[in-house]
Amino acid sequence: MLLHLSTWPEVDDYLTRSQGLILPIGSTEQHGPTGLIGTDAICAEAIAHGVGDATQALVGPTINVGMALHHTDFPGSISLRPSTLILVIRDYLVSLTKAGFRQFFFINGHGGNVATLKAAFSESYAVLSNLPIPGGDRVQCQVANWYMCGSVYRLAKELYGSEEGSHATPSEVALTQYVYPDSIKTAYLDPNVPSGYPIYSAAEFRRCYPDGRMGSNPALATPDHGRQLYELAVKDLSRQYLEFLTSD
Repeated sequence: MLLHLSTWPEVDDYLTRSQGLILPIGSTEQHGPTGLIGTDAICAEAIAHGVGDATQALVGPTINVGMALHHTDFPGSISLRPSTLILVIRDYLVSLTKAGFRQFFFINGHGGNVATLKAAFSESYAVLSNLPIPGGDRVQCQVANWYMCGSVYRLAKELYGSEEGSHATPSEVALTQYVYPDSIKTAYLDPNVPSGYPIYSAAEFRRCYPDGRMGSNPALATPDHGRQLYELAVKDLSRQYLEFLTSD
């Protein structure tokens, strides 16, 4: 059940059965010469929809733009500042808490979002506790990074070894290939891909990682790998979501 394809009476009825909501969040940023700019949002959205189907949970609209300032020297990348993303998350949570939701499970596809999400949760708890919203002081949020699921991580290492890297990885590219098989890209990939440099400014990032990859070889990706990774992520995160609902 997708929030944006529901009517308000349908959402009202859902709230009589559950106060949980799944929110996919990703990023719109470069993913090397062959990775789609929407990779992080595509992965989070596809997996969130799968988890929603598996658990009969309502899934909110995907937050497509995240905190990706360090990628903005590459054309097409879009970023919110951390302070802006915190306000976006806070406003989402205030609106949804007024409606009756209490447990928010963010399925995340972008590592750069994690610190800002956790800060946003802390700020939102404080704001909600001081608003005249019934149950505002009982709101709970959790971030679940699909790429860190144990089964997903193990399969990626099995398939790609050290060539998984840490950005524009074959695992995330494979998942986009599974979701959008008509949008598979090919390009020359320099075998001497850099890795291990710290992240500072966007200009420094591009100097260190000139084609956008961080130690990865996305040429290893296949749509079938993406299917396997998708199924593992949906299974693992479905379990995590149901455990989250019963954690109170």
